[in-house]
Amino acid sequence: MPPKGGRDDATYYYSNKSVREVPKPEPAPPPPPQNTPAKIVYFDFDKYDVRAGDRSIVEAHAGYMRNRPASRVVIEGNTDLRGGREYNLALGQRRAEAVQRMLTQMGVPGERIEAVSWGIEKPASLATTEEGHQLNRRAEFSYR
Repeated sequence: MPPKGGRDDATYYYSNKSVREVPKPEPAPPPPPQNTPAKIVYFDFDKYDVRAGDRSIVEAHAGYMRNRPASRVVIEGNTDLRGGREYNLALGQRRAEAVQRMLTQMGVPGERIEAVSWGIEKPASLATTEEGHQLNRRAEFSYR
């Protein structure tokens, strides 16, 4: 049967619909401001002294803790995968204590800081390259 008035049903249906513009999605809100500084201090191979470039990270955490008297932090010392387990546990402890010592020298009460060692137990990287080892030689700030 021919369409009435020269139009088929589909054309008639769509010709009577008003065209609506699809609203554009709103942009994502900006990320919340970072209220804590970087949480990792890196170390050189077989060393536990805080490098000059990472001193500013420790200073930022000291300021953060001085401004928040209720804050407590655990410094977690880590090592790369080379060396024995016992040696690396001791090295990780010395790294955590080095950061702890710097924080107390900067005015943070020692009773609010705990230093622990994970040794090789919590690697950040399993890569056996120098870059992978560097990621594992670290002390991390963990706030409680």
